[in-house]
Amino acid sequence: MDPYNTDEDCVNKCNLNGSPVLDRMSNDLNHTKNIDDIATPSELNFDQEFDYEEPEITEKKKEIEQCLKNPDIVNVDKWQSFARSKAGLISDEYRKVIWPLLVGVTLEELTDPPSLDELSTHPEYNQVVLDVNRSLKRFPPGIPYEQRVALQDQLTVLILRVIIKYPHLKYYQGYHDVAITLLLVCGDRASFPLLCRLSYGPTAPLAPFMQLTMQPTQHLLNYMLPVVRRADDRLAECLDKSGVGTMFALPWYLTWFGHSLNRYSDVVRLYDYFLCAPPLFPVYVTAAIVLHRAPQVFSCDADMAMMHCLLSRLPDDLPFEDILVVAQKLYEENDPTDLEPEVAALERREEEQRKLEEERMRRRRAGRVVPRAPLSSRLARYLPAPLRRAAPRRTILAITAALLAVYVYYRPDIFRMHPNEDK
Repeated sequence: MDPYNTDEDCVNKCNLNGSPVLDRMSNDLNHTKNIDDIATPSELNFDQEFDYEEPEITEKKKEIEQCLKNPDIVNVDKWQSFARSKAGLISDEYRKVIWPLLVGVTLEELTDPPSLDELSTHPEYNQVVLDVNRSLKRFPPGIPYEQRVALQDQLTVLILRVIIKYPHLKYYQGYHDVAITLLLVCGDRASFPLLCRLSYGPTAPLAPFMQLTMQPTQHLLNYMLPVVRRADDRLAECLDKSGVGTMFALPWYLTWFGHSLNRYSDVVRLYDYFLCAPPLFPVYVTAAIVLHRAPQVFSCDADMAMMHCLLSRLPDDLPFEDILVVAQKLYEENDPTDLEPEVAALERREEEQRKLEEERMRRRRAGRVVPRAPLSSRLARYLPAPLRRAAPRRTILAITAALLAVYVYYRPDIFRMHPNEDK
């Protein structure tokens, strides 16, 4: 499935048309380095975007550093408190240690990855490579070629390791956006067990996206509209009138906003929170964003295409600290269990509308059906006018058959199978 537009122009500019391995070979690199030597998390972060100078953040940094001196004795609640409070975990230097702790990764799980060649026979290999090549906007700007290639290889290996370990999980486009965020922050050894935790298990937040169909994902995304309605009924009516639905937010949910935000600092800040929040919390963040943009929604025409275009494009100046506070409040006031009847009613209405539309289309098609003319009438069009007027049906059929036999005799080639056609 392709829930969002890909960065084809960026791919074409970088001449990435196939496997990262082939790409590397084609550029005649005559030496090989260990991936970790080429691309370590500290080299590939974007910390230059962070600029927290408030006294409370300075104090928070000191407290985090103190806890990191003895991480094994720090309660997970403390790490979660750091992740949820203002500015989150502040720096990738802290995140690469704390993110695995938030989901319970142990030292025993930090194993070395296999080589890309060992995984290249997997059925999903080509699709994964294609999506990895499309994810260039998520790479550090100005990254040297060798580092980019190494990072692409790391990302491909990371994804394939997870879907090989859990073969019942289905890879989806957008999974690589989550994977690269974990990889950039934690490196290839820690990101694998971390991604496994997010992908497999009864409460794994990415597991619904990795089923045979999109129905589980769409069902969960439908919780957004009742949350919006409870907070702002007028806004919900405006959305309902436009018929925009929830598809504009699908890439947000599938990638934890990794695909849709331009600022790396915003992405990792959200991941700080999501890693220690309930699985459905990104949907509440989606509702909070829609509520934040209510003035723009009200000024937009109640047209589905225009509303989808407006909402699907996230501005760069969203105040995510405020949005996370609102989302947490929305979650506390609207427990998912309490929303289930409203979601069920919404899905019944959508199903009824779908059936009505299918019936309308069926009737429209049925109204356009014109009964076919008899064979003799259709064949008569190919006879001279005097014969059409005088000849009875049997004569028309006979004459047409004779003419066809003569044509085939002189042009037998049109009935021969082309040598390249399937036999």
